[in-house]
Amino acid sequence: MKKLAIFGSGSGSNAENICNYFRGSDYVDIACIFTNNKEAFIVKRANKLKIPIIYISKKELLDFFGIYKTLKSYNIDYIILAGFLLKIPEKFINFYQKKIINIHPSLLPKYGGAGMYGRKIHQSVLENKENESGITIHFVNENYDEGEIIFQESCKIGCNEKIIDLEKKIGLLELKFFPKIIEKIILK
Repeated sequence: MKKLAIFGSGSGSNAENICNYFRGSDYVDIACIFTNNKEAFIVKRANKLKIPIIYISKKELLDFFGIYKTLKSYNIDYIILAGFLLKIPEKFINFYQKKIINIHPSLLPKYGGAGMYGRKIHQSVLENKENESGITIHFVNENYDEGEIIFQESCKIGCNEKIIDLEKKIGLLELKFFPKIIEKIILK
């Protein structure tokens, strides 16, 4: 059985969706959820799902070895970033080569990089009058949003589309595809 740790900083909708997708699986277990934000809604979701929640600071993330010890205690095979806003240190990447998977709410390489997350991305997409946007699922490397692309799915942007409308479209793509692509990658 493959053991996954989810890292998240926000509402946790993708984390909850992934947990529900793999609930009862004979092949995949969501062992724990890490967060750097004790006030994030992902904490409530983890508690509701009865999945251990582990709080980490930026300093602990950079230090690596304490978190690595915790990951080893849960026998973690893959780390899934689901709205985790801190940069993953190179030490992590070296230990988990092609084992850290992220989702980004744009069609990379467009609208990626430091500071590009959530509404900022959607606002930029609309300001630049793009006719499509979408999601990118990729392996994590040492640079923000530059890891090898695993999967992309796009959606059309209508005339006079608002940020909230684009957010909903992107959110639906994330919920539909993220767990399926994770499954495909880890079970190949």
